[in-house]
This record gives sequence, C-alpha cells and structure tokens, in this order.
Amino acid sequence: MNNNSVIYVVDDDVSVGRSLCILLKSHGFRVEIFTRAAGFLAFKHPKILSCLILDIRIPNINGFALQEIMAQRGIIIPIIFITGHGNIPMSVKAMKAGAIDFLSKPFTSKELLNAITFAMTKSSLLNKKQAEIVKIKQRIDTLSPCELEVFHFVAQGMLNKNIATKRGTSLQTIKIHRGRVMQKMQVKTVTQLIDLAKIVGIPCS
Repeated sequence: MNNNSVIYVVDDDVSVGRSLCILLKSHGFRVEIFTRAAGFLAFKHPKILSCLILDIRIPNINGFALQEIMAQRGIIIPIIFITGHGNIPMSVKAMKAGAIDFLSKPFTSKELLNAITFAMTKSSLLNKKQAEIVKIKQRIDTLSPCELEVFHFVAQGMLNKNIATKRGTSLQTIKIHRGRVMQKMQVKTVTQLIDLAKIVGIPCS
C-alpha cells in the first residue's frame, strides 16, 4: 500500500463508501471514508498526494458547499464529484470551481481510476506549488519593514529614483535596500523578483 498518498471519500451512502473502499484498497490506495462533510473537515489532512471523491447530495453541508469551504480554508485537494442525480449545469458548476471530474452513478472502475490518476498528478503539482510558496514567504519574512516596502515598489515596476521620491529618502539608501532585498530573496534580476511576487500574490505591474 502506498502510504505517501490518500484518497478521501465523502458519501452518506455507507454501501457506496464500502464499495469504493474495497476497490481503491485493491489498487493499493490508502482510503479515508466519511459520511458527512464535517468529519472530513475535522480530519487533519497530511501534506501528501491526495484527492477527494465527493458525493454532491450529502446532508447538512452538500458537495458544492464543501468545495467552497475547502477553498476558503486553503484545503488544496483535487475533487472528483460523484452523483446519482447529476445534470450538465451541475457538472459545469463543479468544473468551473476547479473539480477534476464529474462522474454520474453508476460509473465504471476504469472511469474512476482514470480520474484518480489525473487527480493525483494535479495534487503533485499543487503540492510543489504550495511548497514553493512557503519557501518564498519564509524569505519575505526575513525582510525588514523598509526592505519589504521596497520589494513591493520594485514588484510594481518602480525605478529606484521614483521609490526614493515616494519614500522621501536618498537614492543611495534605496539602492542599499534593494540590494538587500535581492540578496535575501535569492534572486539576481528584477524579473525573477517580480516572478516571486506574483507567485505569492503580491500586486505587480
């Protein structure tokens, strides 16, 4: 069994959950089953490859609502929706919100496993991106308040002389701050600095 990945299943139909668990475990996956969204949200999700097989019609918090809550809380796990009552507008809504796939019951094992393969690939990419964001934020945390301000100005495309005027300080001081920013952020060019700013959501020019 691959302990470096996990598949979550949220479906209030116990028989469906049991069937999915048997199928997925037979293919070497670790599986966590929940009958309610609240149980899934309360679970501590490890930072490993994962995806969520989510029924749309679950009590209290439905599948779409859970998708929104996950986005709000930064729970970045690819979602495969399953439903016995699906239609095109529902599938469009799910996919627009970032779902990997939308499968109508009954679906084949092959359809599900193909969706999981794609979801796990997406999970790997998302995990790498999140790890990169964490590293960049750690570098940003090393900047002094003045350096952070200069970082933001440089990311917006401002020249040293314009930053000096805006801050009411000397050009030489700005050059010193900018040099320290480049050093602490571990970049050699302004383009690289702007790229890092974009990755963490700092407004750029």
